[in-house]
Amino acid sequence: MKSITTYEQWQEISQHKKHLLLFVKTTNCSVCEGLYPQIKVLENDTSVPFYVANIAEIPELAGQLSLFTAPVVILMREGKEFARYARFVPVQDVSKKLQELIKWEE
Repeated sequence: MKSITTYEQWQEISQHKKHLLLFVKTTNCSVCEGLYPQIKVLENDTSVPFYVANIAEIPELAGQLSLFTAPVVILMREGKEFARYARFVPVQDVSKKLQELIKWEE
């Protein structure tokens, strides 16, 4: 997973990537730390690029994406939000939505 460190970097990535997964975490979040490796494993099975951002370091990202909790997994398709999972993220559901994104690429 590649890190996003600024809001400007997020804007650039979200505008130029056809599909992507954004994993949003925050500092001192045990749920985030536990979920991160489970989502990261999914990266091996797909061509969809994965990104991670810490909203404690990029508060404007939280505001612009209406993020009120962490962790959040957002799937983007052609610059628009395709799916969002917050707090208790069902990894199997994320995997299924990733497969749907891959089908759109074909």
